Amino acid sequence: MTSSSKGFALITGASAGIGAIYADRLAKRGFDLILVARNQTRLTALAERLTQETGRSIETVAADLSDKAALATIETLLREDPRITMLVNNAGVGSVASVLDGDIDSMESMINLNITALTRLTYAVAPAFVARGSGTIINISSVVGIAVELLNGVYSASKSYVLSFGHALQRDLAGKGVRVQTVLPAATATEFWDVAGYAKQKEAASTMTADDLVDAALVGLDQGELVTIPTLQDGDDWTKWEADRRALAPRFANATAASRYTSKNVATAR
Repeated sequence: MTSSSKGFALITGASAGIGAIYADRLAKRGFDLILVARNQTRLTALAERLTQETGRSIETVAADLSDKAALATIETLLREDPRITMLVNNAGVGSVASVLDGDIDSMESMINLNITALTRLTYAVAPAFVARGSGTIINISSVVGIAVELLNGVYSASKSYVLSFGHALQRDLAGKGVRVQTVLPAATATEFWDVAGYAKQKEAASTMTADDLVDAALVGLDQGELVTIPTLQDGDDWTKWEADRRALAPRFANATAASRYTSKNVATAR
């Protein structure tokens, strides 16, 4: 017999990789699911397997989130379906191409999916969660949001956005019953690398499995982490880095330029 539900978790990019593992783990934790991805065949196969294994109610929506009409459909669902208690913003695409090799249309598509779609879906669901006084938003960022020189610049910048957006969400939604977790995977063995053009990364010794990544991220969620970096061995490294970043902010509030920018120093430099 199926146990009582924890509500529906809507997962984007759910047909494979990290999204499919989230679907598996959340179903086993007692969530019903709404799975969103472009490939209906894969979605159907995953839904059938998880229904058989867990007995959860699983719905699928084939949608390309880079398409405005399809994105609007998911936004409406998030705003209006009171069954939804969790959003996992996982859909994304990457690249390893430099600015000299990358196609600008592909970069724009990356921004539309990694930033615009994630933002619009979050804006759709956050007011609904606040109105009910509960809900969880999980946004998948990346360690390249911090280590920005490692991969394509637009991809890294899009993941920096997700991290920054998460900080602002946590500020805005604090005390309103809504949890926001930002997850920063490092290299993870998924089809991401095939699409990005660097398939051999999946076999590297430093690459984590998607199963281990999601399991660690959910432990971080259970522990109340706001930012979860599964591959970072010493959590104090992040705590210190984040404390130093926040401590720097008040030092920006000055009406005059620093002395190093005075005309005297400019003349000396010449």
